[in-house]
Amino acid sequence: MSDDQQLSLFDFAESGATPTPTNVNRDKIPTDAEVAIPPGTYQNLDEIAADCNQCHRCVLGNNRTNAVIGRGNLQAAIMIVGEAPGQNEDEQGLPFVGKSGQLLDKILESVGLSTEREVYISNAIRCRPPENRTPTTQEIEACKPYLLEQIRLVDPQIILLTGATAVKSLLAEKQGITKIRGQWREWEGRLCMPIFHPAYLLRNPSKEPGKPKWFMWEDIREVRRKYDELMA
Repeated sequence: MSDDQQLSLFDFAESGATPTPTNVNRDKIPTDAEVAIPPGTYQNLDEIAADCNQCHRCVLGNNRTNAVIGRGNLQAAIMIVGEAPGQNEDEQGLPFVGKSGQLLDKILESVGLSTEREVYISNAIRCRPPENRTPTTQEIEACKPYLLEQIRLVDPQIILLTGATAVKSLLAEKQGITKIRGQWREWEGRLCMPIFHPAYLLRNPSKEPGKPKWFMWEDIREVRRKYDELMA
């Protein structure tokens, strides 16, 4: 499904509400990647979870244990989009619950942010790729409409994109994550920032200036500054 087939999140912004589409066959959504998912298809995240757990819009649904939807405050001002579930996430049905998730929580806590208050966490795709391989473009596009509906329902002001796959899921950005991390981008009226994935930081533990962990500290402090500015 091409990007122009997926309707804008803000088609109904002027009316102040997103009407429920009347011509969407919900039964076909989990089985046919060519079926568009217009804004307003889902009324809550439980409905998204129900479809994702029976979804076969791509091949990843054939081997999942659980679809991984999200965790955190459903009305958070900050939404974090990860890349793809790993084994722990597939088993528990929650994103970022392994070592990467533990590090992510510590990074957030270091600037006074938490999933209980300010943050909601999701992924670019909802099913674990075999051997934790990188998701294909087809898989990202098949799952993207679910992500767009999640964003609409949570309605964050800030979106943090952790890693290259997360960046690819929303931004038409050709530069690598090391070139664009820490830079604000505007997407559909929201502020987005690409940041390093916590798994990358685990592989690069040095905290010296100029190293990935040092950059992450700089980036998360900027996120906190922007959050405080928006909330003032």
